[in-house]
Amino acid sequence: MSETLKLAAEAREKAGKGASRAVRRTGRVPAVIYGSGEPATPIHVEEKLLVRQLSTGHFMNSVVEIVIGNGKAIRTLPRDVQFHPVTDRPIHVDFLRLSGDAVITVQVPVHFVDEDKSPGMKRGAVLNIVRHELELDCASNAIPDQINISLADRDVGDSIHISSVVLPAGVKSHITDRDFTIATMVAPSALKSEKAEGDAAEAAA
Repeated sequence: MSETLKLAAEAREKAGKGASRAVRRTGRVPAVIYGSGEPATPIHVEEKLLVRQLSTGHFMNSVVEIVIGNGKAIRTLPRDVQFHPVTDRPIHVDFLRLSGDAVITVQVPVHFVDEDKSPGMKRGAVLNIVRHELELDCASNAIPDQINISLADRDVGDSIHISSVVLPAGVKSHITDRDFTIATMVAPSALKSEKAEGDAAEAAA
């Protein structure tokens, strides 16, 4: 399960562009917590701490426990981070408030294993990854860190579809209207050349 991150915050009393710019000048980033049928809660967080968490690479797929100045902790899931077009610094964050074991939709990275058990990889095949992340529905308290996909017995020309992936209990693909491709095993240049030469020889015969 993805780890829970903690982020200290302060309530933001004023809204609007002017107030947001004033917050940013103090080294803070304006943000908002919304959802679960409750009023939106404007806050601001320390920019350095936010950047540190963004650099982990899994910020958007982690439950973030926001502790507001009065000590109240709110479980959230980051939904959007806006960046400055020139400096690339974060300028606003949206957090979705989580309640209990609510089912949410997240993007979870895929990780391929068992390369040594793949006939195709042993022959020098190239794994063409179509989707580096899967859009999954799961409980907010059981978000997977990653989805491991086995390459065992996979050979050149094989395609890996979502229907062949074993997902953790309680986790489902958000896309249900098609059996989409996650990766394909492509022949290496040497094998392609050998096949082309073989086809040419057969044609000449």
